[in-house]
Amino acid sequence: MQINTRNVEEVIIVDIHGEIDLYNSPKIKEFIIGKMNEGYKKFIVNLDSVTYIDSSGIGTLIFCRTTLNQNNGSLKIMKIHDSVKRIFELTKLNTFFSVYDTEEDALKSFK
Repeated sequence: MQINTRNVEEVIIVDIHGEIDLYNSPKIKEFIIGKMNEGYKKFIVNLDSVTYIDSSGIGTLIFCRTTLNQNNGSLKIMKIHDSVKRIFELTKLNTFFSVYDTEEDALKSFK
């Protein structure tokens, strides 16, 4: 897994590439919570290049969203595809998270 980040209009966009599983999902949690502790409140997780997510990855995203919400922040998801999208639909996470098809729509949702 590789994590790249961008700051667009005070929103941290977290681009994840590869698989999100038990071994690497803590890196996502550490990064997002670390940035929250630095004062950032708005996050978009880009799952466009994620090929697989397991229960620990889902748990990490839920933990980050919940923690941000408790601290007046927000985490949104964009560009879910294929098998990852099916997991989100089966587990009803597509109703728990704000999910967007494009980066533009995700960014607009913060305004």
